[in-house]
Amino acid sequence: MPTPIVADNLTVPRSEPASDKQNLIGLSRDAMRDALIAAGTKEKQAKMRVGQIWGWIYQKGVSDFADMTNLAKDYRAMLSEHFTVSRPEVVTKQVSADGTRKYLLRINGGHEVETVYIPETDRGTLCISSQVGCTLTCSFCHTGTQKLVRNLTPAEIVGQILIARDDLEEWDTPPGDKRKISNIVLMGMGEPLYNFENVRDAMLIAMDPEGISLSRRRITLSTSGVVPEIERAGREIGCMIAISFHATDDATRDQLVPINKRWNINALLQALRDYPRLSNSERITFEYVMLKGVNDTDADAHRLVNLIRGIPAKINLIPFNPWPGAPYERSSNNRIHAFGDIVNAAGYASPIRKPRGEDIMAACGQLKSETERGRREKVR
Repeated sequence: MPTPIVADNLTVPRSEPASDKQNLIGLSRDAMRDALIAAGTKEKQAKMRVGQIWGWIYQKGVSDFADMTNLAKDYRAMLSEHFTVSRPEVVTKQVSADGTRKYLLRINGGHEVETVYIPETDRGTLCISSQVGCTLTCSFCHTGTQKLVRNLTPAEIVGQILIARDDLEEWDTPPGDKRKISNIVLMGMGEPLYNFENVRDAMLIAMDPEGISLSRRRITLSTSGVVPEIERAGREIGCMIAISFHATDDATRDQLVPINKRWNINALLQALRDYPRLSNSERITFEYVMLKGVNDTDADAHRLVNLIRGIPAKINLIPFNPWPGAPYERSSNNRIHAFGDIVNAAGYASPIRKPRGEDIMAACGQLKSETERGRREKVR
């Protein structure tokens, strides 16, 4: 297992140093098979070797080939010569008073992203990032103030899950036991559907029954509305979908979620009605951040339920999580509850999300890698 380091007075795993060797994390089974054959594995044995290595990486969390004890020593030496099993590097780990954990992770090129683990009584949710920064500039979101640097690779996306499982000591959980990471949400930094192939490949690994083995219904992909990729996500990933909706008219949504200027509310809702997995048991989640005096009136609530009529859905009401320089304020509790009452009366569940990890800037809409700004200033 990785050697521990101490960050913020807490023990966290250290990633392997940068290497020119090919990283086996994030490769599909077919890609891993091809890589092993290219390194000298006999074709007749390659499928079996993939299964063995896959289990060590994704079921046991092993990152040292020497620990893969069902492989011959000379084969382990060959693997070590050609390959690595490398996670992102944990720069810091912060733990909120409510138990939320935020990891600042360094990836190839020295860039950094944030990942958040939220423990609850009935589940444990890992919020993972898909890009360094974001291209969407949603005005209420702290991440949107950080320009897009690049997409994350499948290894860097899956690596966030492995890091969290390391830290939570969740390897070799017996069948039937409650898992600490029971759910994944692609709601961290970035727009997942602008990094479709890498997100898809990473989530297929997360869902692999002989790997991380999470049900597709335990994975939620949140998008601001990249309409052409929504149907494709249903076909090729099959996970649950959440929509960063946040407004009930195009003029307001243009300001809050600028991608609306390209694909407006009507185009987005039509794509959701056409979503191939849409059903009463697999509802669309509409994320709706509550902004004082902007989108929180009774009229907004009535428009919302009229807009989504006929779509199996639930509406998550999100009290705005402030950040330094934010141009908005959080709606009052009374206003949020009044809004929710209207939505509930129309037959839609409208849970009010409890802010988590605010004291460590880990709540929804607060993630941002401040070091990227420092990197750009150094370059200049």
